[in-house]
Amino acid sequence: MCGASASTDATECSHCGSQLATVSCPSCFGMMFRGAKFCSHCGAAAQRMEVDPTAPRPCPRCGDETKAVVIGATCLRECPKCEGLWVDAESLEQIYKDRERQVAFLGTAVDLPLSPDSKIEVVRYLRCPVCRALMNRVQFAKCSHVIVDVCKAHGTWFDKDELRRIVEFIRAGGLDEARAREIKELERKRREFELARSAASSGGYLNEHPSGGHTFSAWDIAASVAAGIFDSWN
Repeated sequence: MCGASASTDATECSHCGSQLATVSCPSCFGMMFRGAKFCSHCGAAAQRMEVDPTAPRPCPRCGDETKAVVIGATCLRECPKCEGLWVDAESLEQIYKDRERQVAFLGTAVDLPLSPDSKIEVVRYLRCPVCRALMNRVQFAKCSHVIVDVCKAHGTWFDKDELRRIVEFIRAGGLDEARAREIKELERKRREFELARSAASSGGYLNEHPSGGHTFSAWDIAASVAAGIFDSWN
């Protein structure tokens, strides 16, 4: 519009305010300049098409009306103001599966993130654009350092670049690492449960503590550990 230069991660011109980029990469969901044929993040060809929405959906972050778009084979809602993405549960599951298949075919392409974002964020709970209930804030895979807003029944809200960061995390083998951590934690709890059960079978009971209080019996400890294991499974 004005001829000024812009960085590759800019989404609007710092001089005249014109919009420069839109979420359109069908592979990594990164930002691409309008008119670009290939993604500057992963090199995939652009495939984006706006469609008629089935129902209005306000942006959970800024309140503007989101646009219904098809990016590659994925249907989602895109906010033209804050550039966040709303992805329904079914579409998101397919994204995760497709990216894991890419990992199996291509192998690990990049390093896993080593540390969380150092920015201090003021926590604000967002409402689901479908049911309007407050969504849960969840760290994806518990070790990705990407916190997203989730409505279990309807979908997930991604602020700008969050979905791209998650796709990079998956491609780097992050889900395998997350599963390994979960298995390790379950094994630790299983060992604790076995120790507590062994103590209970040898006659554990409620003891008087020298300080005048009580210590829990081995049966209580076993029940507590078992409850933790079942919570992890669920």
